[in-house]
Amino acid sequence: MPSEVYIQNTLELESLLAGSRALVEVELNTLLPSSAITPEKIHQAIRWSVFAGGKRFRPALLLVTGQAFGASIKSLLRSACAFEMVHTYSLIHDDLPAMDDDDLRRGRPTCHVRFDEATAILAGDALQTLAFKAIAEDHQLPAETRITLISELARAAATPEGMVAGQALDMEAEIHQVNGADLEEIHRLKTGALIVAAARCGAIIGGANETELTAVTSYGSQLGLLFQITDDFLDVTATAEELGKTPGKDARTNKATYPGLFGIEETKAAAVRAHQEACAALDQLDRPTDVLRRIADFILHRTG
Repeated sequence: MPSEVYIQNTLELESLLAGSRALVEVELNTLLPSSAITPEKIHQAIRWSVFAGGKRFRPALLLVTGQAFGASIKSLLRSACAFEMVHTYSLIHDDLPAMDDDDLRRGRPTCHVRFDEATAILAGDALQTLAFKAIAEDHQLPAETRITLISELARAAATPEGMVAGQALDMEAEIHQVNGADLEEIHRLKTGALIVAAARCGAIIGGANETELTAVTSYGSQLGLLFQITDDFLDVTATAEELGKTPGKDARTNKATYPGLFGIEETKAAAVRAHQEACAALDQLDRPTDVLRRIADFILHRTG
């Protein structure tokens, strides 16, 4: 992806995501320690996990949202990478035996399987802190903006409002039965919080006002919910090759999911409702939002 114009004018979302991914991976390569630096094993584990593939959806969302508000790629890129670092750290830890105990991630052995459990824990710890370092040292942005971005990311990743809280509630739901409201709250925290923050941070870098941030937050919230609903659906319907991870694991581990609670047809309907509400939030913005709409379309119809 050679330029910002490419993101703004691309007609194919897959091309947009591929271009965004290429930019992010170049920057990640510069931000992450070389695998040759001591302690080599930790750095090899970090790179094994970060460069295992994936669509880089959260960074792409930050980049596209920021550009809708007039921000440059240069001003957005480090923050985009920070979100990918936090997301990857969460995947490393989610896959651990004490959590979801998964052997496959993004089509290859999970970090603790490829290395060992202690190394995986440390790799995740390092990625989380490197994410905040990337933003704190981003001299493309004013100090006040960096502080705001760090606060946004920390809130989305932590507890009680973010990803860690969602993971804790998700684990409790394996033991205690939950209702629809409980399940939506789990999804909004575990998956949605980081997606909301990615959209918000792009808008913040672009100078969005409070009214615009409210609309972006609504969009991101529905997008995050849509993402997790389709994830639940695909765990039931997709193959390991399509998912890049082990399918059917939710049912085997008694995870609270939309198909498990509502069935396949209502899960499809819930996805459509979340998609519609995400697009309705974009109607409140007097900004170029076509790509953001097509991101919602892409998630609704994704197959892996």
